[in-house]
Amino acid sequence: MDRNKQPQRIKVGLLYSQSGFYGVVGREMLKGALLGIQQINATATDFLLEPLVVDPGGDPARYYQCCESMLQKDKVCHFIGCYTSAARRQVLPLIEAANALLWHAARYEGFESSDNVIYVGAAPNQHIVPLAHHMIRHISAEAYCVGSNYIWTWETTRVLQEMVSAAGGRLLAERLVPLGDLGMDFIIAEIVRLRPPVIFNTLVGDSAYSFFRAYHRARLRVNLPPVLSCSLCEPELHLIGPQAAAGHITCSPYFATLHNDWNRMFVERYRAAFGPAAVPFADAESSYVCAMLLGRAIQTAGTPDAAAVRKAVSADRFDAPQGPIRIDAESNHCFVTPRLARSTTAGTFDVFWQAPQPVKPDPFLVWLDTDQAPLSYKRPRQQETPRGTVPHLRVVK
Repeated sequence: MDRNKQPQRIKVGLLYSQSGFYGVVGREMLKGALLGIQQINATATDFLLEPLVVDPGGDPARYYQCCESMLQKDKVCHFIGCYTSAARRQVLPLIEAANALLWHAARYEGFESSDNVIYVGAAPNQHIVPLAHHMIRHISAEAYCVGSNYIWTWETTRVLQEMVSAAGGRLLAERLVPLGDLGMDFIIAEIVRLRPPVIFNTLVGDSAYSFFRAYHRARLRVNLPPVLSCSLCEPELHLIGPQAAAGHITCSPYFATLHNDWNRMFVERYRAAFGPAAVPFADAESSYVCAMLLGRAIQTAGTPDAAAVRKAVSADRFDAPQGPIRIDAESNHCFVTPRLARSTTAGTFDVFWQAPQPVKPDPFLVWLDTDQAPLSYKRPRQQETPRGTVPHLRVVK
């Protein structure tokens, strides 16, 4: 390399809400992405990743505006971000029209695949399905569902409905509230009246925190079961409060308490960068992985061109804090290891189950056999299930 040659500066748009009703999650995801960019820049020789940070404030329309501005004004071709599916779906048409790449870190409901998105967060068979199987096998096939009224809840509940129906169970109720809504009294009153054997929660942000606090107050009066959630995380446990947040179950590829050398180094770097009390969580770790995969792919491809980077990342193998991961070239989704954990009064999670190896992503649940025993999958022969069809679940656009 010519020592006098300046490294190429590659702008990366970071689309995370640091304010609004899920700002605590967005701020930590931003930290993860910035840490990954910092680590890539410390070793890269021919280029530097230049983060462009915006704050859409949890407003899907603002995500569209911020993304459009960075595409047109700043000529950004790589974005890391979007916590909610509402935000992702706002920016996706822009990303696809510009042939850019969105590196998506959050766990999500699936039923989507785009050549212009690298889905690093867990697909439904990697977090929704294991949690539902645990519920059916160890708790009950009858569940009371509460969630935020948007696509994440709609699709997650639909998957749950298919699975409990196949097990001979049912959904006792499905109660939805607007995003950011804090009024939980009527839901808590109904839960106390019905005494369901399990609560399945898909509330987001402030709505979830309000629910957990109200639910805890109700549990002081009557015996109620723990809550199962697909997205409850460490920073939220601290916001909810130690007693109200403890004893609930969630499914995720990553928890800060994982015991491996990669996670130990990651947590040390995270706290060195953001303070000794900082605790990373699943989507923050995944945001870090997004930045690492992006930087490594640019190094391999020798260019930030989206097509070249996409090809390079599909051949990469990375030892992430969560464990070994890789991108599936068929779907642009990530192989990850699902884990089940129970929250504690210390604001952490105790892992009590994990898959024996990274699980191939199945965003359309093509391979899920709801008639088999929990946690079992079968991949159909090509002639049995043509590519793109879903034997048990409908795809709703």
